[in-house]
Amino acid sequence: MKTIRRLIYGEVLASIALVALGFLALFFFFDLVDELQYLGRTNGLPNANDIYQIRHALFYVALLVPNHLYELLPISVLIGTIFVMSRMAQSSEYAILRTSGLDPWRALKLLLGVGAIFVVLSFLIGDYVAPASERAAQLLKARYQSATTVGQTGAWLKEKQAYNTYVANVKILTPRNEMQGVQIFEFDNKGLVVSITQAPLATFGDDDSWQLKKATRSEFDIRSAGNLQIEQGKPVAGVTRINLETFRWPTEISQEMVSVALLKPERMSTVDLFTYIRHLDTNGQTAQRYEIEFWKKVFYPLSCLVMVILALPFAYLHFRSGGIAAYVFAGVMIGISFFLLNNVFGYVGNLQNWQPWVAAATPGLLYMAISLGAFGWLVLRR
Repeated sequence: MKTIRRLIYGEVLASIALVALGFLALFFFFDLVDELQYLGRTNGLPNANDIYQIRHALFYVALLVPNHLYELLPISVLIGTIFVMSRMAQSSEYAILRTSGLDPWRALKLLLGVGAIFVVLSFLIGDYVAPASERAAQLLKARYQSATTVGQTGAWLKEKQAYNTYVANVKILTPRNEMQGVQIFEFDNKGLVVSITQAPLATFGDDDSWQLKKATRSEFDIRSAGNLQIEQGKPVAGVTRINLETFRWPTEISQEMVSVALLKPERMSTVDLFTYIRHLDTNGQTAQRYEIEFWKKVFYPLSCLVMVILALPFAYLHFRSGGIAAYVFAGVMIGISFFLLNNVFGYVGNLQNWQPWVAAATPGLLYMAISLGAFGWLVLRR
């Protein structure tokens, strides 16, 4: 069995590596072509070193490779394993292995061992390498675009403190970890606005606080709003406006939370997602989208096991000369359909308010059922 294991592992691992390398080269080319439009841009400074050049584009595209590898790994496992199983079946090599004692359950156990290797690899890449490289890529891009932002209004964060509730809006996070376009809305326990603080620039303090520069603070007098003063037939509330050179806002919203809010949830690590979900739940905010992404992070590496189970029945098919290409193409279509279905269920689950783990696990469970059905019909029965 050691010889058979060494043979199958070597063939499958080499094939998967070749398929993954081909996909990554293709995506690298597409990303590089997309980056060519930004060549020559600057961040507004007269320094020639701040011009976005081809070497910066190459480095930026290279930093996107781990994220592409994480997304493409299950598809690569499926296509590479199907190719090896089909080729061994066509050359009757697999028939010889079967006569040597390789029954279906042992073959399944061997392939599950290969899948387990890629489960661990997928988890390490998706949870550690890809988030770090994604942040580095965004910081590199922000150096020449002068900002990192999301949407038209930036990031919105909410925090409940001892007596009041605060909603903070950060439009832009600069490469120097400075926040631009900061607004802080303060509400009392009745939901009434107590104050609004605005500042063009803010920094993160060392003592769990934000330091707002040149802030404008508007404080609303709730008492005068309760005793409605009539002026020309209209109610008027007292408002006090204060201009401050610096303003310290104590908060537990850290630099990491702001960065997380400005990143796409699928680019975050499992730990960051879990921490951010707890922050949203504590402050009474909906976390459906982030919970779905969290469970997708949990279940997505396990899809490598599903793919090797789906590939095993191809070893028990009878091939004519040149028939491998059709089965490899079928593997490509199956892999692409799994990738699309995984994304579709995430969006549908968010819109229909499904249980997050159901939306994340359904594509894998569906393909697991198909894999086990094909294994039972083609391998065990026939």
